[in-house]
Parts: sequence; C-alpha cells; structure tokens
Amino acid sequence: MSAPISRQLVVFDFDWSLADQDSDRWIFEVLAPELRRKMKILKKDVQWTDLVASTLRELHKKGGTREDIEGALRKMPFHPAMARGVTDLKARSSPQTTFLCLSNANVVFITTILKAQGLDSLFEEIITNPAEWDPSGLLKLRRRIDPDGPQHQCKVGCSPNMCKGDELEAFLERHKPAFDRVIYVGDGSNDFCPVLRLRSQDIVLCRRHRGLEKLITPFEQEGRLNCQVRYWAGAWEVEEIFKQF
Repeated sequence: MSAPISRQLVVFDFDWSLADQDSDRWIFEVLAPELRRKMKILKKDVQWTDLVASTLRELHKKGGTREDIEGALRKMPFHPAMARGVTDLKARSSPQTTFLCLSNANVVFITTILKAQGLDSLFEEIITNPAEWDPSGLLKLRRRIDPDGPQHQCKVGCSPNMCKGDELEAFLERHKPAFDRVIYVGDGSNDFCPVLRLRSQDIVLCRRHRGLEKLITPFEQEGRLNCQVRYWAGAWEVEEIFKQF
C-alpha cells in the first residue's frame, strides 16, 4: 500500500509544457521572421541563450519595442485546459501542492505570459535565465550560469546556462521536509536530467513527440527509470491527470 500524499511538488518546464508554444522562437516569428530564420541557421554554432540575447539586440536595432514584445507574449498560445488544471490543483486543500517553474526561457517572457493568463501567483519560485529591460526598451538577457564563472558539472546533456537536475535538487534542499511526491511536467531533452533524479513515488508527465520522450523511452523499456511515466499530447490530458491527483 502506497504512503498517503499530503505535500506534493509540481515542477513545470515552461515552453511546450505549461505554455503551448516556445516563447524564444514565438517572439521573432511574430515580430521579425527574418531574424527567426537567421536563428535557425546559427543555432548549431551559438549557445541558445546567447543567441536569443543577440537576436533581441538585433530586434531592438530594427525598432522593436518593449510594447511590441509584451504584446506578442500576451498573444502566445496558452491552452485554457492547462490554466484550469493548474488553478484547480493549487486550490485543493489536500494534498497541499507547491508549484515550481524550471525553464530555459527567461524571467521576463515567463512572468509576462503568466500575468496575461492570470497565473502570476502560481509558482513558489521561477528558476530561469535572468532578463531585464533597460531604459531604451532593450530586453537584456543573460545565462543563469555566467559563462565566465564556475560551470555546472552535469554529464547528462544539460545546456551550459543551467543544469535542471542541480536546480531541482537545490530547490528541494531549500524546501525541506521532503515532498511526499514530485510531479514533473516537461517535453524537452533538457528535462531529462531532473527526471533521472526522481524517486519511485514521483511521476513525470512527458509530452509526446518531443525530445524528452525520445530519451525516456529506452530507459523506461529497460527499467532504468525510478519514477512513473505518464504521457500526454494535449493540455486537456494534463488537466485529466491532475484531477486524478
């Protein structure tokens, strides 16, 4: 018989997990498609956070404003079922649910979108890349881990700007006692590292047809995953799963 769940942590990746689009790419697809095309060409040679930062500078030089960017973010696809699902889960008294956002996007994109969806109080913490507006309207983005400072030692394949596994473990250390259950909602290959650190009572909600599923499948087939796996393709399925919790 499984132990009762009184405290649980729900960890969300942001792009293609909580939101139904990739914020880094969406901005340029909406405001400057020629810059989006340039990003596709450069992404093999330039670290992704650095590439987004440099493309934001180009957008600013072309006349892109803070109002343009915020307006595009407010229009980014976000499924109503996902908003309902997280709101209902947080409102329940039992189990007590804490939400953590763990994303390779940036704090301005994420908080702008959350506010537009009425979800600005959802997360206990948002762990992501820092960004801030300067007086000229340029959005200045930088890596969470400074390239000139000590680097993480992850061997799983996390991006240089952040090891999501390390960040999850640090959050859990800050919020002891341990949660009875961790539910991780993700889609990309950079979500694989934290998923490998989950326990047998924990659950990953893996979005189908994306990078995380490709990495998880052989591990699951060979019995090398500690956690349970639930698959989903649309936000309405996440809402269904949350109702079961």
